[in-house]
Amino acid sequence: MKYQQLTEGRRYQISALLEQGVSVTKIARAIGCHRSSVYRELNRNTGGEIYCPQQAHETSLERKRKAAKYKIPPERIEFIRLLIEHDWSPEQISEVLAASGMPVSHEWIYQYIADDKVQGGKLYRHLRQGHKRYRKGKRTKAEAIKNAVSIDERPDVVDTRERFGDWEIDTVLGKHGTGAIVTLLERKSRFFLIQKVDSKSAKDVAKATIELLRPYKEHVHTITSDNGREFAYHESIADALDAEFYFAHPYSSWERGANENANGLLRQYVPKGSNLREIGDDVIQLAMSRINFRPKKCLGFKQPAVIFQEMCMAA
Repeated sequence: MKYQQLTEGRRYQISALLEQGVSVTKIARAIGCHRSSVYRELNRNTGGEIYCPQQAHETSLERKRKAAKYKIPPERIEFIRLLIEHDWSPEQISEVLAASGMPVSHEWIYQYIADDKVQGGKLYRHLRQGHKRYRKGKRTKAEAIKNAVSIDERPDVVDTRERFGDWEIDTVLGKHGTGAIVTLLERKSRFFLIQKVDSKSAKDVAKATIELLRPYKEHVHTITSDNGREFAYHESIADALDAEFYFAHPYSSWERGANENANGLLRQYVPKGSNLREIGDDVIQLAMSRINFRPKKCLGFKQPAVIFQEMCMAA
């Protein structure tokens, strides 16, 4: 097989298979690419000793954006400016350029106009609706995160995984506008909890988090999340569970690597882009059960559900 670019889905497959202790050769065979592609991927995108598929994909996209072949030539930008000044809409410009073999997305043109405005330019005045870009529907601005406590303040014992009761949290998105899935993972046992929510709002995420963890409240010491605004109600979560809530460094998803890997396993049952309104709670429960009863190499091939139960009884 020749070298080929890896998709985000394949990166999550790599992560899930690595978690199970599968060799690089077998991983390459499973995802349908040459083993050199997998080795190259791991060499390029492994942070420390943990491979994070989300971070790897973001890094790959950033490299593409910076690559010269993906940059829009200056002469094309000048032509775009000319058409904007003649009151063409970004959609019209994008369609005409695409038909001429010079593709530029209308989203890029809108962003270019916005950047021009920030720098004091007047291109925005040529937009049909003035300086505003109207979208269908009305979007509610996500809540800001107040009083966030950095992962730097988190007790060192959490890093060792020696203590039972330290959790990582994340959200997995479905097809746009169809909701999200709140995912929680206990770091020592790798026990995984998930619940579908109607939206990624801070209110819905906080409610689901509390519902998932309340039965195990005495086994919740800390919760660590990324910097997504869906965790803006972190103080409510911490108060309800009598726990401490910490935020990882921006763009450092490997600091919640176990949760990221579990999310990759979840994608086997809820593929990326799924309409979550069509995914029943029975599917969510099946996925959670299958993942928790799957033996893990890092646990000596024991099952997270069994380890979790043993630790709950011993605590």
